[in-house]
Amino acid sequence: MSIYDVIDKRFKQYTLFNADLERIADGCRWAEGPVWFGDANCLLFSDIPNNRMLRWIEGEGISVYRKPSHYSNGNTRDLQGRLISCLHGPRAVVRTEHDGTLTTLVDRYEGKRMNSPNDVVVKSDGTIWFTDPHYGIAQDYEGFGLAEEELPTQVYRFDPRNGQLKVVTDAFSGPNGLCFSPDERHLYIADTGRMHDETVQRQIHKFDVLDAENGRIGNERDFYAPSVGAADGFRADTDGNIWTSAGDGVHCVSPEGDLIGRIKIGQHVANVTFGGHRNSRLFICATHEVYAIYLNRRGARVPGQA
Repeated sequence: MSIYDVIDKRFKQYTLFNADLERIADGCRWAEGPVWFGDANCLLFSDIPNNRMLRWIEGEGISVYRKPSHYSNGNTRDLQGRLISCLHGPRAVVRTEHDGTLTTLVDRYEGKRMNSPNDVVVKSDGTIWFTDPHYGIAQDYEGFGLAEEELPTQVYRFDPRNGQLKVVTDAFSGPNGLCFSPDERHLYIADTGRMHDETVQRQIHKFDVLDAENGRIGNERDFYAPSVGAADGFRADTDGNIWTSAGDGVHCVSPEGDLIGRIKIGQHVANVTFGGHRNSRLFICATHEVYAIYLNRRGARVPGQA
């Protein structure tokens, strides 16, 4: 039985008939935030409820990278290759320095505490863009529940060169995953809504980046909503397709917003990233397990990713 569901013939060119879906990790409670370190030949990812970050190295397997992880969620790298992480515990975005020490980059806006930074990307100019929904303070499973919500659920742009923090948008009740198009002319942001709110339409929205220096985006339009589950985290490939998490696996969506194919996982996927040989291996965080599969397409290069 094929692991692929080809909906549009365009999807076939991205698949490899002799490349299997490989399970590389299990035993997680909610795997999230995968980030590839090519210079160390490893994948780091968060296991949020277990309050740890794990590291996978091909041929060596899984080891604990950091515990406690302060309920880390999304991860990426900056232009210097340092790990940037969203932490639910201290409600902060932090940087892991080359010597292993942690530097808090953002934990407040206008004197008020962040909610629970969730996912993060770095633009080619070094700025850090991240989402700040309420999930990590709304329940104990992935953080410290029932904490006070001091700020709206917003998306931010942080410039580490001058320390400026700007609101990108406050339009969503649950801003979640985000990524730029390969040319950085567009920004995709998922809205997964408030917890237990069944009235929200959980989907990815697409924006034009109008003024990157000031974090100004506009021309928002609905982009894609999975028919099963919700789009949580996602990444772009070099053709501009979006490979997004969904309730039944990974969905491949064209730049026009058309679903062209699926990778069938059989459980809820939280997030994905590209890495491995020539950045053509897709790593998939799927609830309790992490998978990897080689594709016939490379992921769009992420700044700082070696």
